[in-house]
Amino acid sequence: MSDEKNEGLAKEVLKKYDRESNTMDYGGIAAKIVTAIAITFSVFQLYTAIFGVLDAQLQRAIHLGFGMALSFLLYPTRKSWSRTKIHPFDVLLAIIGAMAPAYIVIEYQQLVLRAGTVTGTDLIIGIIGIITIIEATRRVVGLPMVVVVFFFLTYAFLGPYMPDMIAHRGLSLEQLVSHIYFTTEGIFGIPLGVSSTFIFLFILFGAYLEATGLGKFFIDLANAVAGWASGGPAKVAVLSSGLMGTVSGSSVANVVGTGSLTIPMMKKLGYHKNFAGAVEAAASTGGQLMPPVMGAAAFLMAEFVGVPYVEIVKAAAIPALLYFLGVWLGVHFEAKRNHLKGISRDKLPKIGEILKERGHLAIPLIVIVYLLVTGYTPMRAALIALFLSIICASLRKSTRMKPIEIVKGLDKGARGALGVLVACASAGIIIGVVTKTGMGLKLASSLIDLSGGVLLPSLFFTMITAIVLGMGVPTTANYVITSTVAAPALLQIGIPALAAHMFVFYFGIIADVTPPVALAAFAGAGISGGNALRTGVNASKLAVAAFIIPYMFVMSPELLLQGGDISVTIMALVTAVIGMIALSASLIGYFLDYMTKPERLILFFGGLLMIKPGGVTDLIGIALIIAVIFLQKRHKKKV
Repeated sequence: MSDEKNEGLAKEVLKKYDRESNTMDYGGIAAKIVTAIAITFSVFQLYTAIFGVLDAQLQRAIHLGFGMALSFLLYPTRKSWSRTKIHPFDVLLAIIGAMAPAYIVIEYQQLVLRAGTVTGTDLIIGIIGIITIIEATRRVVGLPMVVVVFFFLTYAFLGPYMPDMIAHRGLSLEQLVSHIYFTTEGIFGIPLGVSSTFIFLFILFGAYLEATGLGKFFIDLANAVAGWASGGPAKVAVLSSGLMGTVSGSSVANVVGTGSLTIPMMKKLGYHKNFAGAVEAAASTGGQLMPPVMGAAAFLMAEFVGVPYVEIVKAAAIPALLYFLGVWLGVHFEAKRNHLKGISRDKLPKIGEILKERGHLAIPLIVIVYLLVTGYTPMRAALIALFLSIICASLRKSTRMKPIEIVKGLDKGARGALGVLVACASAGIIIGVVTKTGMGLKLASSLIDLSGGVLLPSLFFTMITAIVLGMGVPTTANYVITSTVAAPALLQIGIPALAAHMFVFYFGIIADVTPPVALAAFAGAGISGGNALRTGVNASKLAVAAFIIPYMFVMSPELLLQGGDISVTIMALVTAVIGMIALSASLIGYFLDYMTKPERLILFFGGLLMIKPGGVTDLIGIALIIAVIFLQKRHKKKV
């Protein structure tokens, strides 16, 4: 398949499975109007980042106003409408959507003085604001998120009629609107606050990194490092997707960005199309678990848990590496099973040449990690790295950005922020209902009653809840919902806050490769030409680490690097790696040789026993693994 065809297919798949990328490409005066609004939005965000953020509600209201206007203009009511003119209906919705938050800016002093008391005008504006956010969510994020929002709004009004375990007194329209729209505990709460400061700058930073050609640098580097190994292109997909995950905010966008190059390479080498799409889906989904960005959820987690951002990055490091190790091992065993070799070294780029030509593009990423570790705020670190990305790109003529490209970066950054912005606003509606009704604690109590307060059943039921809530929902909103609804159950049984939040975050993310709503897997199948469901099943097998690792770090918090003896951390890491090897081999069906069903079963349980570090379980697990190694060696001798 030619590069042009690959690019065309990638765009088609992205528009189909990633609603956030499915914007209208206007021409003429319409394009100029939308671009001007987007650039003004980015300039406002940069101005407040440099000279100081406004009062919380003002900053968030202006941020939301820009977001609403752009959402209705870029995601029209009908795609069939003119591409050169903005439809009057969408213009009207854009104005209404922007005016509702503008009311808060204009009436800010009066709203502060009224301290929660809403007038008739307040009530009307609040209702309009909530409705326009829900409609923007439908257009930008998709129906699954809208369904979740409507479920919570219905619960707010029908509390007295609910089952006793989740019943509440019920809320009036005035109480609900006042709490959701005119306080910082609803729409203008923590998620939108983080979106209006840290997240926007990181998305803008990512837009500039992409414009410099960092993505191609990562793919070439991964090719040079792993392209020659068994099943080389698949390992390139894992490595490049992990690197892209450090700046990417979407599993689907990551699949399309790297998959349009790696999936055809995998198919050419001999991987089945259902497996090739699955590799890219599993690896790209893992990008959401990879620090420092983690699909923008890391910033929210820091706020919710109440720890410095760098602690989230540190805690996520080992689990993310274990996840990618699991995918890498699955790819390796599949390659061995099918005798798939790598690409000839003379056809691969040289590491030295790649670093010499484009290594300078990675400097901003290295700097931003250094700044975060040394105590800079995420906002200041992102701001410095953003300007540094433009400066570093100019070091070589081949990567230098023209002034018009720098301006276009402002436009692209604003557009790229819309998905997170709208998701955070609609997630604020959910948080508002939960905080006003006490639903979080009620659901937590219900989950604990269902599990009898026993750790493993509690973790299992919380896992199911997080996966269901995460289906079809973007990373940021996904985490907000799961942390609000599912995490309190784990906190009630004594699990540390960071481990509890990381647990629900992992299972919310893995919904992207878990059928029936596996958007990343569907995107991978769209590029590979494979069956969507089978691709999803293969991706789930490759991503088995994500189903296991959360249990590991809940039972062994040392894996989150949260204090403790370093020797204990090393031991937990060693047992985790051995467990990953055993589980990956058993699911693929190849270890030292082809495996029989009994061998696969023995190896699978041996891997599971390594989840909880401890003398007895570790010894039994290792004994089972050694038994399989012995049986495998006997196979080879007979052959």
